[in-house]
Amino acid sequence: MAQKPQEKDGPKRWDDGLIARRAAERAAPEEPAAEGEAAEDTERFGGSYGGGLRTRLDALHELVGLSRTRVESEALAEAGRVLDEAAARQRLSSRHTVVALAGATGSGKSTLFNALAGVSVSETGLRRPTTSAPLALTWSEGAAGLLDRLGVPGRLRRRPLAGGAADAELQPLVLIDLPDHDSAVTAHRDQVDRALGLVDAVIWVVDPEKYADAALHERYLRPLAGHAEVTFVVLNQVDRLGAEAAELVLDDLRRLLDEDGMALGEHGEPGATVLPVSALTGEGVSELRELLARFVQERTAPERRIAADIDAAAAKLRPVYVADARTGLGERSREEFAGRLAVAVGAQAAGEAAERVWRRGAIRACGSPWLRLHRWYGRQRAHGSTDPRLASPVEDELTARQRVEQAVRIVADEASHGLPAPWAHAVREAATRGAEGLPEALDELAADLGDPAARPPRPAWWPAAVLAQALMTLLQLFGALWLVGQIVGFVEPGLLAPVLVMVGGIAGGPLIEWACESAVKGPARRYGQEAERKLAEAAAACGRARVLDPVSAELLRYREVREQYAKVAGPRPSARIVGAGGRGAPRLGATRAGARVR
Repeated sequence: MAQKPQEKDGPKRWDDGLIARRAAERAAPEEPAAEGEAAEDTERFGGSYGGGLRTRLDALHELVGLSRTRVESEALAEAGRVLDEAAARQRLSSRHTVVALAGATGSGKSTLFNALAGVSVSETGLRRPTTSAPLALTWSEGAAGLLDRLGVPGRLRRRPLAGGAADAELQPLVLIDLPDHDSAVTAHRDQVDRALGLVDAVIWVVDPEKYADAALHERYLRPLAGHAEVTFVVLNQVDRLGAEAAELVLDDLRRLLDEDGMALGEHGEPGATVLPVSALTGEGVSELRELLARFVQERTAPERRIAADIDAAAAKLRPVYVADARTGLGERSREEFAGRLAVAVGAQAAGEAAERVWRRGAIRACGSPWLRLHRWYGRQRAHGSTDPRLASPVEDELTARQRVEQAVRIVADEASHGLPAPWAHAVREAATRGAEGLPEALDELAADLGDPAARPPRPAWWPAAVLAQALMTLLQLFGALWLVGQIVGFVEPGLLAPVLVMVGGIAGGPLIEWACESAVKGPARRYGQEAERKLAEAAAACGRARVLDPVSAELLRYREVREQYAKVAGPRPSARIVGAGGRGAPRLGATRAGARVR
């Protein structure tokens, strides 16, 4: 249905600045509205709508506003139409109930229209289609706005004959005779489709020949099954059938309606009303007038019609808002993402390198000069060797950029798992945007932190160890010189003393080196772990700011709209077609026994 153009000074449409308006409303204190302003308070769908319906309309309004940048406009079109029509209906008369007569060609719809009016106001005859434009019948003044909304011209608006108490009870009724829904003229079918989206209730007139027409059930009754509470199904022309045949046709009609999903109000439950009538002989017409009188006196049909429209819109929106599984980003996923970034930035390798440098520094500082010379010679020989067996194998590993992209892709898949398609796409887009420039940011982060292996700290006991190692070296040299002096004859012979001095220096050097190496293991490990932790935490903070926070914001937005959708599609209190019915109160809706042809 085409949407009405927005009035210049009318209420805001459903796609206005929702978030800004919500903030202003929360900041501003509530003030009682003046008497003259009550009719203009349509922005929050107040006025004549009840609290439950108003809450659902407000939730739908907020749902559309929050979803506008995430969900395709086509998916929100029906919700926007419902909001527009609800606002438009609220501005019009709340004293009147618009009921449309709809039916197929030859069903006797216009004849029934005249019978309800008490005077011939709609043309009847054998020519098809007889009704070419909607014809309106009003029992009271004040319905001009409703008829303008339906597009009924002034020349096709009628008033019934004065009829006493029965007509007095029909004062709130606005009855519309629609063109045939199966007319060969496309414009007629378009008029029917448009009017059915605007009226408060509809009376479907069927006849014994076309009551099972597939076009009626598949195009109208089945899609409008949720509107059963504001639907009447009248089997006309029962005078052509015998009592037994009429009962069989009624049972088959009820069966077809049940297959359409149309709830029947036959045992006190809310639902559609099925009634046999004969517009030609008047059989059942008075009962239909009584039912309509009680129906319009309640003045709840507009709200129930809008509630049914909201139900239909919520059903269409369900795939957009209801997740298939539990959604969210758990702590485990966050930790795994941080771990993958730590691997990508090389936190573990940096920590291990820092530990090795610390230990190597201790060995170099506290090691025996002869062992250091031997290790240096071994390194030089290894570096100069051309033996292919000593060459480092080529590692087939992912680059840092590939690791980062893989980490972002995995966390995006985990965060979007089970989400409806629009919100899963929004989560992936947020993660992808955050991943842009993340490898470069991690490189800059590592450069800012510096290489922990470049200048490792020196413990306070290192100078003492170096001094002890130097003393052991001096003992070796002193013992050696002592022995040389004995050989040359400068010193009196005596091998024991110089040998003990030299052996003590030779044995003390490796012993001090071993002691230093053992003592440095713990501090070196802690130093490497601290370097790894700092780099890993910095990478995790960068990933959190660029990827996890935007993803969490999208998930939070989804939870907000999911809460609003729950209000929109939440349980709606069922109202009987005849409300406030106490014990023994009359009930609208014919039971199978009461619907029998007399």
